Amino acid sequence: MTAETLPPPRTVVGPIAWLRQNLFSGIVSSIITLAVLALVVWVLLIVGGWAVGQARWDVISGNLRLFLIGQYPVDQAWRLWLNLAVISVLSGLSAAIFGQTTRSLAIAISALQALIAGLTLVSPLGPLVTLALAANAVAVWVFYTVGMKLGVPRRPLVIAWIATIPLSYVLIYGVGLPQVGPGEWGGLLLTVLLALVGIVLSFPLGVLLALGRRSSLPAARILSTGYIELIRGVPLITLLFMADLMLPLLLPGELRIDRVVRAMGGITLFSAAYVAENVRGGLQAIPTGQVEASNALGLNPIQTNLYIVLPQALRSVIPANVGLFISLLKDTTLVTIIGLFELLGIGRAILAQPESLGAHLEVYTFVAAVFFVLCYAMSQASYRLERSLGVGTR
Repeated sequence: MTAETLPPPRTVVGPIAWLRQNLFSGIVSSIITLAVLALVVWVLLIVGGWAVGQARWDVISGNLRLFLIGQYPVDQAWRLWLNLAVISVLSGLSAAIFGQTTRSLAIAISALQALIAGLTLVSPLGPLVTLALAANAVAVWVFYTVGMKLGVPRRPLVIAWIATIPLSYVLIYGVGLPQVGPGEWGGLLLTVLLALVGIVLSFPLGVLLALGRRSSLPAARILSTGYIELIRGVPLITLLFMADLMLPLLLPGELRIDRVVRAMGGITLFSAAYVAENVRGGLQAIPTGQVEASNALGLNPIQTNLYIVLPQALRSVIPANVGLFISLLKDTTLVTIIGLFELLGIGRAILAQPESLGAHLEVYTFVAAVFFVLCYAMSQASYRLERSLGVGTR
């Protein structure tokens, strides 16, 4: 990087100087600032008055178990809290070892658990659940401090995260334990599982499709292109209906795939096509001179893609892929149409109860707050990852 391409140094100014420079730099700027400030205060007073004096939050607290885990058996819910405790510990250690990127996710995990723990104080879930969630929220920062002081090797920490995948399956589904089928999963649990499975599986599949579309092999190029264009030409709800209604007709009579698994497959296949196009854009942005240089060094096509092209391409498409994954998280609400009760579906089911009639604003406010925390955490982690990798600056 040359001196001409370096960003200008930041000038540190005090809060008063910052206000004068950015909000009160002139008469027009000052008038606009005061008008916007008055509007914000007015909105906050109205919303605050409704939230404190009129909102029926008992609808949320009384049905909090359904919002969190759906129809998951109460006597087996300890498995979910144990799994959450493992994730909290690893999140705290990762925030200390890997730095700012994972710190945003750790903050979100801790904040969401603290928020839900506060709601359980006035819910019928009991003090043990409140204590467990509060302890998990604190554990994130306890192990963050431990990781900062003692340090943990990165490789064992990555292996521990990989090991949480089969561990989560064992705890949630029940291997050697009373089995809880996917049909009993619901609420926030189902929303997170659908999003995580879709993100984790669609990313490598999308990378392979992008490489296949640029391949010199006609069969791989035609198949990859056909798949991408076909999937991107239909809405997600179409794939969900096909996975739910048509797939069972194509399977042998003795083979049955659960509806949740079929929904995960439809979401993964849909997202992979869009990941492939994002990655293809990153691959096309790599100068051909780098490929020619790697060929001159004796690298084969696999080594060129693996060590030269892909790392640069994936780094450049981080914003696009994170935006896609945020949309994927919100699109999980579409599974309500095929009979699955994720977070929003649980909210709609609760509104159908006689005692919850008229509480639409409270239910949708709670659902929106949970989605905001999750989406904001993903976006902040993306920003920090872009900053640490120098996306757009080098």
